[in-house]
Amino acid sequence: MATKKKSKSTSLFRKINDWLHLWLGLTSGIIVFIVSITGCFYAFQQEIKDALEPWRFVEAKEQTFVPPSLLLDTAAQYMPGAKPSGLTYSTKEGAAAIGYAGRQDGKRTFSVVFMNPYTGDFLRKQQTVGGEEFDFFRFIIDGHRALWLPYDIGRPIVGVATLVFLVLLITGLVMWWPKRWNRSNRDKSFKIKWNAKFKRVNYDLHNVLGFYSLLLALALGITGLVWSFTWFDQALYYVSSGGDHKPEHHHPHSDLANQHLPWDKALTPLDSAWYATLKQTDQIGGMYMTPILQDDDDSYEILVYHLEGSYYNQSAYFYDRYTLAPLDMEGSKFSEARFADRLSMMNYDIHVGAILGFPGKLLAFFISLICASLPITGFLVWWNKRK
Repeated sequence: MATKKKSKSTSLFRKINDWLHLWLGLTSGIIVFIVSITGCFYAFQQEIKDALEPWRFVEAKEQTFVPPSLLLDTAAQYMPGAKPSGLTYSTKEGAAAIGYAGRQDGKRTFSVVFMNPYTGDFLRKQQTVGGEEFDFFRFIIDGHRALWLPYDIGRPIVGVATLVFLVLLITGLVMWWPKRWNRSNRDKSFKIKWNAKFKRVNYDLHNVLGFYSLLLALALGITGLVWSFTWFDQALYYVSSGGDHKPEHHHPHSDLANQHLPWDKALTPLDSAWYATLKQTDQIGGMYMTPILQDDDDSYEILVYHLEGSYYNQSAYFYDRYTLAPLDMEGSKFSEARFADRLSMMNYDIHVGAILGFPGKLLAFFISLICASLPITGFLVWWNKRK
């Protein structure tokens, strides 16, 4: 009797699992396809941009870059009246860039001025958002993150579909799991029978590729959900930290008692902070800073990326805006951060595969391609069964 009850409960569980897999897959399939196929393109966006946009590169020289103030002066000539939102130094062969985020006619805009970091000479101005020039990868990322809808509408839809996709991966694993581990079932579960009819090949593509991509597809989905839902980001941090709540983004504050001190040095405060950062680190794959501070107690923050082509191994350096005194913040350097904070820093690089360099991006491309194929092969399996 106990065996029969166990068999019935197992059968009921499988029926519920199969029903969930079917209808969740049918309702979310088109969104999963769009998010996955755009992810394929975005995996190599940096490499493609580098190949198609030669102004991103300069001739490497054995000399230091010009300071931020010189780059800001050059960029201001091509963006009169606009406030810079970010300044980036790249590698020895990469151009420096200053970004300008704004709004025009109620729509957001973003422009970039590229310059030679050794001379400060102008190279190119590019408007990637809100301009007449079509930016392919802006189109791709808008589809990936929001289905080309307004972000406040599209992002929650993508987030819910990604959650559903994670459930589909788990229910798919249950469906894939052989009832008996004999040779025939092992072949069906682990091998694609390429010489069979289309229905069987399609079923194997859905079943076998879905299994092999399961863990990496879960990683892509989980890292994507971090940007979709604040509660998911906080929950992931809570689990990975062993029960701590994730602090909101913060930084050290400047001492307002010094705000009336005159600045009598030859260098600008930002230039001084930049030179001070160069003295503290010799492994630089890129740098980012915000040129204009918003509040009176804001501090200068200079972010150093230690590895070329990735962002997770980073160090943030903070300076009092009035005295340029170094300011410390716990967890500001990857090498000193706790596991949960390191995981947060690694999230983007894991999501695009850059955490493993070019092979990782290649792997992310193929996993995204398999994820894009699963709604199609799954729909065909259902359609063939209907007939």
